[in-house]
Amino acid sequence: MKSASSSSQAVEKLRSLIFTGKLGAGSDHLESELAGVLGMSRTPVREALLVLEGQGLVDVRPRKGVRIKPLSPADMAEIYDVLTELESLAARNAANAHYTQGELALLSSCIDEMDRTLRAEDREGWAKADDEFHAELVRLGNNSRVSAIVSMMSDQVRRARLVTLHMRPLPTRSNADHRKLYEALRTGDADAAHRMHHAHRSETKDVLIELLRKHHLNSV
Repeated sequence: MKSASSSSQAVEKLRSLIFTGKLGAGSDHLESELAGVLGMSRTPVREALLVLEGQGLVDVRPRKGVRIKPLSPADMAEIYDVLTELESLAARNAANAHYTQGELALLSSCIDEMDRTLRAEDREGWAKADDEFHAELVRLGNNSRVSAIVSMMSDQVRRARLVTLHMRPLPTRSNADHRKLYEALRTGDADAAHRMHHAHRSETKDVLIELLRKHHLNSV
């Protein structure tokens, strides 16, 4: 149990260092170096790196150390294409499930929180609420394989979005899209839910990739 707990802590600490840029994209590190940075033994760090490799954040190279993976616009385009299809399927499934208003309460509260943080121009708070909204939408889609694939890719999307968060206009359009989707789910309109979320994710992809290209952020 101690090893598992230490490994989980190492995963979270390394993710934080990657997401904040303290472990820069494209940089190379030795396992022993990272263990020293975290103040841990090498075993939990090694286990954590394998987890992060599965999430697409690092490359673990035997006898050569660890490389923090860059994320190119082409990578983002591929990831968003997959997310768009899978999340839109989740939206259709969720609408077809005819959930009660109580069962949709978390989605509603996420939208309220996005509105609140947007009024305060708290972009980090907005991004957190937006992440929670999308995670709950996928959960409501009730497809374990969709959930697993989306979870595997979500960190890469979040990583690029954090870099561009303060470069884009305030995402008021995104909040409006989420409210429309919520109404489609509440009324059980599966075709509208699928169509609206597909358009929303496609537009988000275009905005993000344009920012990556415009600001030459191929190494985020």
